[in-house]
Amino acid sequence: MNSERIVQDASSDGSFRIIPRAQHSISRKSISPGALRVLYRLHEAGYQAFLVGGAVRDLLLGGHPKDFDIATNATPEQVRAQFRNCRLIGRRFRLAHVVFGREIVEVATFRGSSDDGSGDRHSIDGRLVRDNVYGSLEEDAVRRDFTVNALYYDIADFSVRDAVGGMADLEHRVMRLIGDPQLRYREDPVRMLRAARLAAKLRFEIAPETAAPFALLGSLLADAPPARLFDESLKLFLGGYGLASFRALERYGLLQHVFPVTARVLAEGTAPHFRSLVEQTLAGTDARVREGKPVTPAFLFAAILWEPVCAASQALIDTGMDASSAWTHAVDRVLHEQAQRVAIPRRFTITIEEIWALQSRFAQRTKKRALRLLEHPRFRAAYDFLLLRAGESPELAELAAWWTDAQQLRPDEFAERLGAMPAPSPLTDAAPTAKRKRARRRRRKARPEGGVETPATDTSD
Repeated sequence: MNSERIVQDASSDGSFRIIPRAQHSISRKSISPGALRVLYRLHEAGYQAFLVGGAVRDLLLGGHPKDFDIATNATPEQVRAQFRNCRLIGRRFRLAHVVFGREIVEVATFRGSSDDGSGDRHSIDGRLVRDNVYGSLEEDAVRRDFTVNALYYDIADFSVRDAVGGMADLEHRVMRLIGDPQLRYREDPVRMLRAARLAAKLRFEIAPETAAPFALLGSLLADAPPARLFDESLKLFLGGYGLASFRALERYGLLQHVFPVTARVLAEGTAPHFRSLVEQTLAGTDARVREGKPVTPAFLFAAILWEPVCAASQALIDTGMDASSAWTHAVDRVLHEQAQRVAIPRRFTITIEEIWALQSRFAQRTKKRALRLLEHPRFRAAYDFLLLRAGESPELAELAAWWTDAQQLRPDEFAERLGAMPAPSPLTDAAPTAKRKRARRRRRKARPEGGVETPATDTSD
């Protein structure tokens, strides 16, 4: 990728620069078979067809893209006419999805800069909510977000086209927004998160003029749909570079607009172990992604929101509320506040609450309770969370070590160890600063004919 080798494209009045096949590193062998079929079919039908976006960027950087997007001058309906395995999706951006088994190739028509009335474009307070105005390749390039995402691989001659300086920014490892940053962020505030995420993923720096508006416009993220911010959070934290993304959000002042309760606790600095808990969780998640192991958002969000819940619970206890009620109110309050920014689906919040609630039960090492805890479906996740918390105190470290060792024992050995355990002492609870009130035991009345009384039923779990 030597910028000195780039030559101007005379056919486009100098608006594009062409990097011939001999002067770039993209090989068709690195492009998915499905994407190649779409490129060739459109080209053979007389349309322009380009591989574009992150796939071109990553191929030039020596990476291995998972997704391959295509840009063309064919309309979505014309694309569908070429492929029986095609469906049209989207309202904000009309797209064609061509399906090859498990692979989906996304095809977008060149976006236009101006609407002559024949298209479908609509904005609210400067925020673009629908954009189905079609144009030329040159217009499409300047409509994209970052310069390194506006590089086009031409299937006609295997060259790479660059209209906005993307090749130079790729070489200098810089994320630069195309156009006026304030206008582009007002069109779509989530672009600020994308800038931080891509910079973290690629290990690029964000250009100063691209990052400058974050302080002024970061609050616009509150207007983004919470469901969309949940999807963006998964890209930030579950893509294999979550720790770098988290640090980028903090560095650029964006964390407070997406995870306000977390940012607030970190800024106060009152819980020094909390940062370690979050960063260890993100580092562990990154490692699992690299190893191809499954990851779940629930565990991640449990870590990110743990200390805010603990702090909120303690604040309620300080007002005189009992610990159990304080913890319940704190969980509800923090999850509700977080849902105003990032809509965590209920199936994940249920798991989050279970991971938190099980923390108190690790200290209850009586035979009955310990065996029941081992059989709990969330035991492993809760145990892993306990390991991450072990640095908070010597007591938690001892508890984590005990449960680590206990899992290596045979069932009879485990039962024997529990039998030798002294009576448990209050160590930790769902609200870690106070012990929850124990629920009363309920007994059934004795049988009226003098029958044997039913044993007590423990309802504290």
